Amino acid sequence: MTTIELTDSNFDRVIQDNDIVLVDFWARWCGPCRQFAPVFEQSAKDNPEVVHGKLDTEAAQRTAAAAAITAIPTLMAFRQGVLVFSQAGALPAPALAQVVDAVKKIDMREVHEHIAAHDNDPAREN
Repeated sequence: MTTIELTDSNFDRVIQDNDIVLVDFWARWCGPCRQFAPVFEQSAKDNPEVVHGKLDTEAAQRTAAAAAITAIPTLMAFRQGVLVFSQAGALPAPALAQVVDAVKKIDMREVHEHIAAHDNDPAREN
């Protein structure tokens, strides 16, 4: 599978409609982004069950701002619509493979239970 282009209009739907989504926040003028691109493309080919999306921060400024992107490239991983990993900087291929493997192994039942407990905590300030 190749990467897909994420935009302000499709970002939320792609995140919610897929089990695992890796997002590469990038820009055309960014040298490290261009260096990371082939690593990300190879990961997409190696992991066809994982959606690999690229979001151009210049073209999708609303989504980049909502995601609080302050440095590029930034890699985010979502599992069942939940952000489970975020890191700025270009990763080498072995590190990206470790991230993908770790995200695949997350027990999402535990994550959802933790989120529910946090949301229902009466001591939590709103």
